[in-house]
Amino acid sequence: MFTTVERTARGVRVLDQRKLPLEEVYAELETAEQVADAIRSLTVRGAPAIGVAAAFGVALEATLASDLDAEAFDRKLEQAAATIGAARPTAVNLSWAVGRMLAEAARARAAGLDPRGIAASLEDEALRIRDEDLDACRRIGRHGAELVPGRATILTHCNAGGLATAGYGTALGVVRAAREAGKKVRVLAGETRPLLQGARLTAWELLRDGIETTLITDGMAGSILRRGEIDLVVVGADRIAANGDVANKIGTYPLAVLADAHRVPFYVAAPLSTVDPACADGDRIPIEERDPSEVTEVLGARIAPRGIVARNPAFDVTPARYVTAIVTERGIARPPYTRSLRALLAAAVPP
Repeated sequence: MFTTVERTARGVRVLDQRKLPLEEVYAELETAEQVADAIRSLTVRGAPAIGVAAAFGVALEATLASDLDAEAFDRKLEQAAATIGAARPTAVNLSWAVGRMLAEAARARAAGLDPRGIAASLEDEALRIRDEDLDACRRIGRHGAELVPGRATILTHCNAGGLATAGYGTALGVVRAAREAGKKVRVLAGETRPLLQGARLTAWELLRDGIETTLITDGMAGSILRRGEIDLVVVGADRIAANGDVANKIGTYPLAVLADAHRVPFYVAAPLSTVDPACADGDRIPIEERDPSEVTEVLGARIAPRGIVARNPAFDVTPARYVTAIVTERGIARPPYTRSLRALLAAAVPP
């Protein structure tokens, strides 16, 4: 496996996903502002990976400011948390990770630690967030593999693999775990317009793993589902509301409707950090609107006439009624999700 995001002596090192699959280039981020820019620009993307990067960014800024007096240190830490936390609105893992780092800082401060001690505690907490994500993805994979037939064709959308997490992946973690369990799986990867994360990233990951993969355009999925060539759909998530409504990359919702129409299971794989219990339903999930040039251009080349108006919502919301099950690190949630997700959030972490 490759490394998506890591803490280094210089700062935060991320695999630049804008360059894939043509180049494997790592970006060195040396300030909280640079971490926030990397999140905004999709240098690092995917809800769990964004959370890990955010935690590392807060820890980095705390270490840089650890020689300051307590008041100046606190001010720097708050500024860093606010800057990183505002980088993107939809993925709840971002605010979750920043909030967890601030809670750790408050705990360390209450314990009487000075700025250096608080910074050291934050470094440890960021590493715990990274390690927990790796462990959660493997647990998600094992739970999800139970839902995969012995021989199966899996349709996925966008990228919910190692690139979107600290490693291994959520939706692709299910694929990897199914193969590790000896199942014969092949993947149909939707291209995922407008930024082509399926074509550029998912295809790149699965080819590296030697997993049989076929790339299709987004518009082909319905026809292939009608022919009975897909056994299940597995996607990731950027935010899951308390009632089970799921925000994921734009284009996920129509796949869920098509899967329902053709009686194909539609599964969501995500860590519980992606569940937002304070968000009652999908109508309350903020949907990021990105630069329209991402629609009118492909990899920097213009494909639409100048002057045309374009829309670019980065995510859509799939109502819970189209979701067969939600696979988490603590088990599989099924309808009614208000009850099952609450139970999983309250459950002890399995050994």
